[in-house]
Amino acid sequence: MTPSKTPAEILNIAGTEVRISSPDRVVFPEPGLTKLDLVRYYLAVADGALRGAGGRPMVLKRFPKGIGAEPFFQKRVPENHPDFIDTVTLHYASGTSAEEAVLRDAAGLAWVVNLGCLDLNPHPVRAEDLEHPDELRVDLDPMPGVGWPQIVDVAYVAREVLDDVGLVGWPKTSGSRGLHILVRIAPRWSYRDVRLAAETLAREVENRAPGLATARWWKEERGESVFVDFNQNAKDRTVASAYSIRPLTDARVSTPLTWDEVASTRPEQFTVPTVLERFAAVGDPHAGIDDAVGTLDGLLALAAELGPAEKPPRGSDGSGRRQSAMPLIEVARTKTKPEALAALEEWKTRHADLVPALHPADILVDGMRVSSSLWYRVRVNLQHVPDNKRPPQDELIADYDPWAGKQWPGRPGS
Repeated sequence: MTPSKTPAEILNIAGTEVRISSPDRVVFPEPGLTKLDLVRYYLAVADGALRGAGGRPMVLKRFPKGIGAEPFFQKRVPENHPDFIDTVTLHYASGTSAEEAVLRDAAGLAWVVNLGCLDLNPHPVRAEDLEHPDELRVDLDPMPGVGWPQIVDVAYVAREVLDDVGLVGWPKTSGSRGLHILVRIAPRWSYRDVRLAAETLAREVENRAPGLATARWWKEERGESVFVDFNQNAKDRTVASAYSIRPLTDARVSTPLTWDEVASTRPEQFTVPTVLERFAAVGDPHAGIDDAVGTLDGLLALAAELGPAEKPPRGSDGSGRRQSAMPLIEVARTKTKPEALAALEEWKTRHADLVPALHPADILVDGMRVSSSLWYRVRVNLQHVPDNKRPPQDELIADYDPWAGKQWPGRPGS
């Protein structure tokens, strides 16, 4: 976001005053959307946005330097938050805890946008019961080279599996390349059970659509398929909720769909301007989601029937680390994605003779979460390169250390 000296604007939202600083600051240059435009968007779709994110603790994903720079993730609510922002304390699997924000109304939406948040990232629990999720999240994440029609096919298979176990799925675009299916469940099961149910769903989708879908956790083993990402149901995970604006140049929106629309629309159709028109015309396709609460009994019974998922072999060096079944080499570790892509291009230049043999899914550029930010790892899967032409693991083109300077409780010197 570029600097601006525009005076702050005070909005009166259902009797609550919210201060919007630098309202004319341009956030999305391509469609010309300002910070105040984004606030007004969220106020217009507040009914739908709060249905997805309201009443839930959320991580604040802030873009203080605009969409062209890396965001930072803030778990702890700012100390000077206004009285209309509720809070609850979450205890994470790592043993840490954080007092997180809970939005209750449209004023809360305006407040988080003023902080530099674009998308909303709530946990799958209500503030009143932090240990029992009431939402199972199906994240259909396409590998490179996978087109929208394949995602659609996998989505309908997932719907079929959900139907068979008595659950109702509510689809929405992710706001990027994928698709989310939300499932309301009774808050009776632990995170562990919900994740097991999600993994079982993923395995069954793979069983019914081999080659199209995969439940394989390790990215290099997925090929050109749609990964049914069950780990989005782990305790510490959040996903962008309905009506979230995503940090793409066209101001794309994670948009609820009807099942008929899944096959007839595409993600790029849904941007801030078009979703404003759509919401005014048809309302929220997910308006009935809270009335469709289901049980995990069917998926957990299927989990018992399928048995434990296959585990990867461990290395023989005594480290206990997973041993990949694929011929992987690591290219770089970088602080930002542009640096990662630049390192990849340098590697391609050095090994131009190998590039034609690589498939899209052989290039692995992963954002890795650490503390409040991301770093990037670049790897190449040489599975399609003849054995005698595979280069050995070489010195990394870039070797950023995301842990440098960090202190860890319990370690000597910390």
